[in-house]
Amino acid sequence: MSSLYEKNVKNRLKRSEGQIRGVLNMMEEEKDCKDVVTQLSAIRTSIDRAIGLIVAENLAQCLREESDEENSESIQEAINLIVRTR
Repeated sequence: MSSLYEKNVKNRLKRSEGQIRGVLNMMEEEKDCKDVVTQLSAIRTSIDRAIGLIVAENLAQCLREESDEENSESIQEAINLIVRTR
C-alpha cells in the first residue's frame, strides 16, 4: 500500500470522524431529525467509499504479488468483505 493511498484513506476517515462529531453536536442542540439523518447518510456513504478504496487496493496488490491459486482465494476474501459491508 503506497503512502499516498494511506494518506487518502486516512483523510477520508478523518472527515467522517469530523462529521460524526458534527452529528453529535446537532443532537445536543436538538436539531431537526431530518437533518441528523441526512448527515448520518453522508457519513455512511463516506465510510463505504473508504472501504471500497481499501478493498480495491487490496485486490490490486494481490493480483501483483500472489500466484493464481492465492489470487483466487484473496479475491474471494475481498468480495466477501464487500458483500458483508452492504
